[in-house]
This record gives sequence, structure tokens and C-alpha cells, in this order.
Amino acid sequence: MRSKLVLAALFFLSTLPVLAQVAPAARISGLPLGVGAGLSDYSVDYGPGRRMLGVSAWADYSLFHGLGIEAEGTSILWDKPSSLPRMKQETIKGGAIYKYHQVFHVRPYVKGLIGLGKIDFPSINPLYTQDTFTMYAIGGGVEYKVWKTLSVRGDYEYQYWSNYQGSNYLNPNGFTIGATYYLRGVHRHY
Repeated sequence: MRSKLVLAALFFLSTLPVLAQVAPAARISGLPLGVGAGLSDYSVDYGPGRRMLGVSAWADYSLFHGLGIEAEGTSILWDKPSSLPRMKQETIKGGAIYKYHQVFHVRPYVKGLIGLGKIDFPSINPLYTQDTFTMYAIGGGVEYKVWKTLSVRGDYEYQYWSNYQGSNYLNPNGFTIGATYYLRGVHRHY
């Protein structure tokens, strides 16, 4: 009888989970922050066929499961059309960004931002050549991981500037190509 109890106890103990790994396979360290910059090509929505060039800078802070917050600034100021010598558009905005999981080093994302847009424009009134408006932006793109903490980024953004010179909307939109450097790195243990 005693041998049956010992055998039953050994059988029961063998079914308990056993943790064999002593060290994690990967360790993530640093801030979950990415900073980047790029060159932008935008339609300024100030007449047909008017595109201008500029620069953008951004910072992404990851919260959890692909969701994060983004702050972004854009200045569209180069390659002015000859008919718009005073044209310049600048935005500062922030909001939510969702990054889907990475597949073959490519990580798609979508974003929704709100902020302020400032525009310098031609005017017959020399005292009214610039103004600031509340604006919203939606966009998305992809990041391609080229190194442990460095990704190339392709971004499209569509903006809504409300109440532009009355009840009109201004809808600048365009592409940005740049790079993002992440302060958080993944270190693998082999």
C-alpha cells in the first residue's frame, strides 16, 4: 500500500509545471520613444497644381500594444510657385498613433492628430498676410527597419484647416520621407 502511495505522489508531482529557462531570450531597455525627421512634398491647396517642399519632425511615444502618442511639426516653405511668393504653411500637432505589428521589417501605422496651422499668403491688404487656424490631420504610412533602432519612414497626411478666411476649408496634403531613431532597443541573449 505504501509503494502505491509513493508512486501516486511521484506521478502527481511530475505533472506540475517546471520552469527551465533561467534568463530571458530578449531584453528591452530604454525609453519607448522614437524621434525622426524627413523631407515633405505637399499640395498646399491654394489653387490647382501648387506643390511645395518642406521639412517635418516627429516624436512617437509607445504606450502599449501598438498604441502611442505622436507630436509632429511641419514647415512647407520651399519651391514656391511664382504666383505665390509669400506662401508658407507651418503646423504643430499631436495625437494618437497606432502601429501594427512588424512583418518582414515593415510596420504599417495610422494616426489622427489635432493642432494649429499657420499660413503666410498673398493678400491685397498689407496688414493681413498671415493667419493661424485650428487644424486636424489623418494619415498613415509604413516604417521599414534598417538597423536595430533605425527605421526609414514613408508617411501620407491629409489636413483639414477649418474656417479659412470665412467658412472655407483648406486641405493641404502630402508625403514625407524620413527616418526614425528609437531610443528603446531589443538586446537578444544567445
